[in-house]
Amino acid sequence: MNDDATIESVRDRLRDFAVARDWGQFHKPKNLAMALAGEVGELLAEMQWLTDDQVHEKLADPETRGAIEEEFADVFLYLVQLADVCGVDLTQAAHAKITRNDDRFPSS
Repeated sequence: MNDDATIESVRDRLRDFAVARDWGQFHKPKNLAMALAGEVGELLAEMQWLTDDQVHEKLADPETRGAIEEEFADVFLYLVQLADVCGVDLTQAAHAKITRNDDRFPSS
């Protein structure tokens, strides 16, 4: 396991993983966006039709929590890959968006 918990370290591992398997040919923006949408759907399926309390119960159970964490990871990994292929710095984009939202929705 890599102890470097940064988006850049995840991005670099994903790059190495894809290169070792010659998957770059498939990692085009449209394909990655579609894969991301599919993984978001799988995450949603883990929670579909459940109350908030039921979702929390699933998260409290190690077995079902593991399945949900796998879906979160898939979403995150495809998002990181898509941003990388598109040349988007996710951290910078996120901070910029929070700043815009702060301006749009000032605190009371």
